[in-house]
Amino acid sequence: MPSPAPTAPAAVRGSLTIRVGIVLLATIGFALSYDALRQMAVASHVRGLLTYLFPLVIDGFIAIGIVALLILRGAPLRSRLYVWALVGAATLTSIWANVVHAVGLNEGTRLRLNNATVGALSGIAPLALAGAVHLYLVMNRHLGGEGAMADATLATPSAESATPRQDRQIRHEETDDANTGVPAKANEVPMPEAKPAIAMTPSAKTALRTDRRKRTVPDEELLTMARAMGAETGQVPRPALERAVRAKGYSISKDGAQKAADIVKAELSAAKDAVAT
Repeated sequence: MPSPAPTAPAAVRGSLTIRVGIVLLATIGFALSYDALRQMAVASHVRGLLTYLFPLVIDGFIAIGIVALLILRGAPLRSRLYVWALVGAATLTSIWANVVHAVGLNEGTRLRLNNATVGALSGIAPLALAGAVHLYLVMNRHLGGEGAMADATLATPSAESATPRQDRQIRHEETDDANTGVPAKANEVPMPEAKPAIAMTPSAKTALRTDRRKRTVPDEELLTMARAMGAETGQVPRPALERAVRAKGYSISKDGAQKAADIVKAELSAAKDAVAT
């Protein structure tokens, strides 16, 4: 008896209510935090309409960082940990500012901040600027690599499509020979003149070269190249290893090259220690 089909997430009863509740909860939390952070901006002597922008520097950074984490879920662990650190720092800053706001108002009718708190709040804006720019660079590096791989994948069918057309041409010629009554030789060797007929167009050749360049180097071959470099020079510089890999038509990331270099360096160090003992 076949097992029942799994229930789709959209068909779960109450899922729409939960989603609406999550959106409302996030909106209310943002509004309350926004009000507290704006009053902190006024107390730290931010002028005029800029006080309405100050909360977006903190809470807006948190929202952008969470979206970036979703986009970079396939990125190396080091990049994801960096974004988690930025989101965590922004979240702790927002919590701290909300707590200082509540405690300050509880102690008096007007919010007054000491010099240390005002100085810390003044440093949030440039820190958010630096973090946002570097976050953009991290995302651009990761998404740029995915775009290059997608371009290579799209270029592959255009290169492969040249061969079926030539196959159809050969089959058509064989059919013409059969219709004219010319017997086919069992061991007939293709004439050299037939080779230009299956030559690919320049665009197809370029697509194949691009596809070859975009292949990721296998781990075993990468370690073999790194060990050969270490045996020859006693060192495994990452830039030199990257150049050697790309010279063979492969692609490699900095993280992958550094990991292979570290493995081979550890092997060389272990070998030296063994000889010394």
